Amino acid sequence: MTGKLKAGIVGGTGMVGQRFVELLNGHPWFEVTAIAASASSAGKTYEAAVQGRWKLSTPIPEAVKGIMVQDASKVEEVASGVDFVFCAVDMKKDEIKALEEAYAKTGTPVISNNSAHRWTPDVPMVVPEINPGHIEVIEAQRKRLGTSTGFIAVKPNCSIQSYVPALNALREFNPKVVVASTYQAISGAGKNFTDWPEMLDNVIPYIGGEEEKSEQEPLRIWGSVENGEIVKAEGPLITTQCIRVPVTDGHLATVFVSFENKPSKEEILQRWQEYKGRPQELELPSAPKQFITYFEEENRPQTKLDRDIEHGMGVSAGRLREDSVYDYKFVGLSHNTLRGAAGGAVLIAELLKAEGYIVAK
Repeated sequence: MTGKLKAGIVGGTGMVGQRFVELLNGHPWFEVTAIAASASSAGKTYEAAVQGRWKLSTPIPEAVKGIMVQDASKVEEVASGVDFVFCAVDMKKDEIKALEEAYAKTGTPVISNNSAHRWTPDVPMVVPEINPGHIEVIEAQRKRLGTSTGFIAVKPNCSIQSYVPALNALREFNPKVVVASTYQAISGAGKNFTDWPEMLDNVIPYIGGEEEKSEQEPLRIWGSVENGEIVKAEGPLITTQCIRVPVTDGHLATVFVSFENKPSKEEILQRWQEYKGRPQELELPSAPKQFITYFEEENRPQTKLDRDIEHGMGVSAGRLREDSVYDYKFVGLSHNTLRGAAGGAVLIAELLKAEGYIVAK
């Protein structure tokens, strides 16, 4: 373990926190040395704290079973034992903002799975293959927070990663109108079928706040850093519907898009096949070798078959064809708790470590 950065997980007993525990088990760069949660879990071993509510199919890693859970609100105490933290707490948005800033002000980098700071102007919201340059805004954020080493970086909403990477690969053709419907797994609500039996044999055509996020967050990802702030892009125009469907993991999207400069189908497929980003260049541990995988079969990608592509860190696409109203339509898919949540945050941490933003205290 010598030489690994010490990672804390704030909100480590929930579903996303459990994913962090799973993904960091045996990680080549990071070692979990602290887990924090609510006061009701504090003082228990991690194994005892998640007893009866471990939601993953893999067992609790031996390395963390005996870690004593700390009170997440005792910021200085938790921060003193780690080099940086992942945050996945279930609290009110204002409380999350205050908690994450408190950790950052101790000089501790915070990689957040929460939505609270996604629109804070000097907090980068990053998909490492798409907008790694946004991390330069951290310098301005540190000045605001009064710290030389602490900061907050966030990952975007899980559902947009089912279609935004495919569109990003085509930015040179200037997408101007996008219509997307996402079909989202129940784990996106932090639940499984035991928790939520009402979802069996059911579809719910509404997920609170999800459509606004799906329409606006891509514009921030495609924005620019100006005077120490992220300024969102003006286009394309995006409209969405977000639907909860009875699957465990995996968010699937149906997408219609028109371009200012319409590419050929062959050009689209070539851009998807060849697309690489900073994580692939740096060969980060969690980076998929093939970021976007296209399926030629008419009935792919399928959620159950394809959500785990590239260990859940790749995204897939299929059914690309010309449309009678828009230029093209296609289907996209991503794993919502891996690429879309904990795995995406781990990849951000790897990028920040590689670029010198996360170092040993």
